[in-house]
Amino acid sequence: MFTGIIEAVGSVAHIERSADKARLRIDTPPELRGFELGESICCNGVCLTVADILESGFSVDLSTETLSRTSFKQTVEQTRINLEKSLTPNKKMSGHFVTGHVDRVGVVDQIEENPGEVRIRFEHPPELASFLIEKGSVAVDGISLTVFDCRDNRFSVSIIPFTWQHTNLHQRKIGDEVNIECDMIGKYVLKACETFFGGAPRGPGLTQEFLKQHGFV
Repeated sequence: MFTGIIEAVGSVAHIERSADKARLRIDTPPELRGFELGESICCNGVCLTVADILESGFSVDLSTETLSRTSFKQTVEQTRINLEKSLTPNKKMSGHFVTGHVDRVGVVDQIEENPGEVRIRFEHPPELASFLIEKGSVAVDGISLTVFDCRDNRFSVSIIPFTWQHTNLHQRKIGDEVNIECDMIGKYVLKACETFFGGAPRGPGLTQEFLKQHGFV
């Protein structure tokens, strides 16, 4: 479990690929060290297991499933990686609950730099529409962000200068792929509604109007 608050940005120092798997060596800054074998690290929003501890960082193995469902299938050496260690009882909860289990890969659709913020719009697969709601939470490449302007299978986020400077977002370009994980609480709410009403809501999914009609809001 993670919070979506990025602790450091590392880089892919080396990739070993085979037909159905890969191993990444990730270099990390000195302030993010002290890893343990087998611990979970959130790497660009993907929960990965430390397979080897190195002087400059750590190595992880990517399975066929991970490669097929995340942006790591297109990762090259020197790619910058958002990193977060797993949540502990004494860790401050500043973001939202992130599992590191990516739902789908999205695409950077628009980048707009404004005074005091950068607005980024992402395109996502239609099946995520039910889980992306105004002012809800989403993890993009492991970063806890607030969603707005959800329409046409797209959503926008506003990036403050600190987040822009301390994550890999400032290196993103239009057309880049990103890992998207929707808010787990929203997933449980939708599942509960589907079970309660005997099936998935018809139409666009779980909407505010649907909840009003059934007395939830």
